[in-house]
Amino acid sequence: MGREVVVTGGGTGIGYAVAARFAQQGDAVLITGRRPDRVRAAAERLGPAVRAVACDATDPAAVQALQPSLPASVDVLVNNAGGNIEFDRPEPADLAELAASWRANLDANLVSAVLMTALVADRLAAGGSVISVGSIAADKGAGSYGAAKAALASWNISLAGELGPRGITANVVAPGYTAGTEYFRDRLTGTRRQHLVAATSTGQAGRPGDIAGAVFFLASGDARQITGQVLPVNGGAWPTR
Repeated sequence: MGREVVVTGGGTGIGYAVAARFAQQGDAVLITGRRPDRVRAAAERLGPAVRAVACDATDPAAVQALQPSLPASVDVLVNNAGGNIEFDRPEPADLAELAASWRANLDANLVSAVLMTALVADRLAAGGSVISVGSIAADKGAGSYGAAKAALASWNISLAGELGPRGITANVVAPGYTAGTEYFRDRLTGTRRQHLVAATSTGQAGRPGDIAGAVFFLASGDARQITGQVLPVNGGAWPTR
């Protein structure tokens, strides 16, 4: 029998690839996203195993309103919604704008995961998983975006402790440069892309499917003793011991 999976930010890029991977394996998937047309079109392409509900995961009221659409029991929650909000904002002109920019990235990348996890916490099944999508930026630094992803990884440690007694794991997958996503908003120059690829040991950019594979593994029965961890998927661009 298939699992019940919830993926935030499932309309494009990594979230779409994650939803596709679970659906291909016979799981039922609910995807959410801020843009109704985009997330619904994604569900149609992914097939009958996938449902879509528009939801801004940074908005507590919108997240609460998602509750009736959730399955009674959730086996896997993938907190994928996020991104670098600074790309969409002009350079801060004063301290008020600077504060707003930082809060926007914290909301998008940390608070969204906290809210969604709190929403489904009582429905998480024993043997289930919460997997959040972090970033190489948490270690390399990238202003408010990197700080938000670092905070996500720190929060995940406490989450693993809370969920562990129920047989539920909590981990973070941290991608490096991943082609085929909306992260750079079409502003990535050829020179910058070459630099990002050259920084890897594999000599190639990551793909959404690479991240989806790591997420799928962490949600599998083979990963029941892996929790409270950050799994880097960056082609060796930021190696660890």
